[in-house]
Amino acid sequence: MDEAELSFGIMMLFQISIGVSGNVFLFLFYSHMTSISHKPSSSDLILAHLALANTITLLIRGIPDTLFVWGLRNFLDTAGCKMVFYLYRVCRGLTICTTCLLSIFQAITISPSTSWWAGRKTKLPKCILPSFVIFWILNMLIDFHTLIVVTGPHNARIHQDMKYCSLGNASARATLIFSVVLSLRDLFFVGLMSVASVYMVFVLYSHHRQVRHLHRPGRSPGVMPEVRAAKRVISLVTLYVFLYGRQTVMLAAMLNVKQNSPLLVDCHMLLSFTFSAISPFLIIHSDGRIRILWKTESPASNLNPS
Repeated sequence: MDEAELSFGIMMLFQISIGVSGNVFLFLFYSHMTSISHKPSSSDLILAHLALANTITLLIRGIPDTLFVWGLRNFLDTAGCKMVFYLYRVCRGLTICTTCLLSIFQAITISPSTSWWAGRKTKLPKCILPSFVIFWILNMLIDFHTLIVVTGPHNARIHQDMKYCSLGNASARATLIFSVVLSLRDLFFVGLMSVASVYMVFVLYSHHRQVRHLHRPGRSPGVMPEVRAAKRVISLVTLYVFLYGRQTVMLAAMLNVKQNSPLLVDCHMLLSFTFSAISPFLIIHSDGRIRILWKTESPASNLNPS
């Protein structure tokens, strides 16, 4: 292993470690907040589900990728490749679906009481858990094709997404249909979350203009809970859309180059789960309850003044 491969392996391991730590913390925190509340927060449920999907994505994709970078080859057989790739695809789909649900939920939450959505706000929490079930079933069905086409590392051509697995001899028609279905799913949910985010920006801007004169000097409207929650969702959606665009461009580049570029493939591998690694820290930074928890549990706060 040369210096470039060693550096890449260290970055991969670091990203997975901090990403899993952040997501596990968020999952435990929001699960605890949901369990102790008489009326569980819908946003807490959605964020817990997002943290769970991110954790599985990092583990199921990050561990094999790290092993490959550190020099292990052919460590998965055909069954292992099928299950790893299938679970990764399903959890990737869960991530985009859950992020979309979070953006739509927050957009409806901050919508004006006089709007068409006002009567739906009370019904929205009842749709959260059924939405999770639908997301799981939908993505398991959409990505079922991967269980058929993905094979072990010694068969057919190496897959662009995972260099330690390969693709079987699927028909061109089936591959085209599968690609179109995946693209339509991604574009549909990316479009929904983008529209919801733009709507939130519009509502927050209108609200800011209306109540600007009510705020005391030196008090920023950004500290309002609904503003902070909306900014958190908008930042998550912006990050996802940016990374989704990056992935699309890099995949197109890898598919069109005549000779595979190891650097391009390695960068794509490293950035493929960046959202799952970074998003928990955006959420932690924007949730005031977590900051209060850290201040309460910190050793300095437990010292009695003398």
